[in-house]
Amino acid sequence: MKKALILTLSLLLINSCKKEETPTETGTEGSTKTAKPTAEKVVHISIGTGSQTGVYYPTGMKLSEMVNSKKSKFNLTAKTMAGSVDNVQKLLSNDIQFGIVQSDIHYQAYKGEGKWDGKPQSKLRSVFAIYPEVVTLVSRDDAGIKKLADLKGKKVNIGAPKSGQRENAKSLLKFIGIDYKKDLTAEGLSAGESPSSLQDGKIDAYFFTVGHPNSSLSETTAGKHKIRIVELTGLEDYIKKNPWFTKSTILKSQYPKLVNETDIESIAVKATLMTTEDVPEELVYLLTKTVFENFDSFKKSHPAYATLTKESMLEGITAPLHPGAEKYFKESGLIK
Repeated sequence: MKKALILTLSLLLINSCKKEETPTETGTEGSTKTAKPTAEKVVHISIGTGSQTGVYYPTGMKLSEMVNSKKSKFNLTAKTMAGSVDNVQKLLSNDIQFGIVQSDIHYQAYKGEGKWDGKPQSKLRSVFAIYPEVVTLVSRDDAGIKKLADLKGKKVNIGAPKSGQRENAKSLLKFIGIDYKKDLTAEGLSAGESPSSLQDGKIDAYFFTVGHPNSSLSETTAGKHKIRIVELTGLEDYIKKNPWFTKSTILKSQYPKLVNETDIESIAVKATLMTTEDVPEELVYLLTKTVFENFDSFKKSHPAYATLTKESMLEGITAPLHPGAEKYFKESGLIK
């Protein structure tokens, strides 16, 4: 059963951080002496990421490294999860305290839409946005897929259950009138399984919502079959309906072995760091301050952060800021 009887995280942290009462010892002649106080207990914190082939996992690892370098009472560990939906669900059950989530999934959960239809998750909070995640449709060139509508009748990996890319795929297919259950053979593979399945001919294409450049995609283009990234264009009405999406471009130069001859147009959401109102202000403030005061180190840790600025990390946020993050942003002058 789920941890229905677990205390809220706030109480857990408070209790785990308490120092033991200082005992007294009686000497041989009736005198007393004070025992040395015990060391402050370490509070173990988890951040939900995604497949190790994506950007979520190295992002979580870098955040953990940065926080743990401060030698505070908090120890942060990155955990591999199924993706955005899974991270939201684990946040709500207090199985993790932070999670990296697509901004569209974040919005739907907070507002009570999509998988949370009619059940707004008002305890969710934003910490900061990170990088753009581009909806990337990857296909074998010999599958003849040059536009979204060409997926009809094909074998397509729409993404693992509880992943953000699965929700993106379902939403886009529905928008253009394709029923993923009837009009194509839909697979539910993880992001890590997709490249080999494509090259082995088990699928014709796969969706991958990810920051670029991506190492697993580079490996995919190096296989025996020529690979194309399918342009996702003509989606202005879709963007109006789903305003957390923006137009985006995948650079051909990032994947020189693609059959594409030019840059590829697509759409993107933001990867955002989320938490809940139960997580103490002290912890969220520490994480936020550590990242922003060591911004250059964070930015250089992954190619997907190439265009990152401090200001852009406050854009694309779809739920209220956690008080700990808001405190730092006000102190630093990033918000008024």
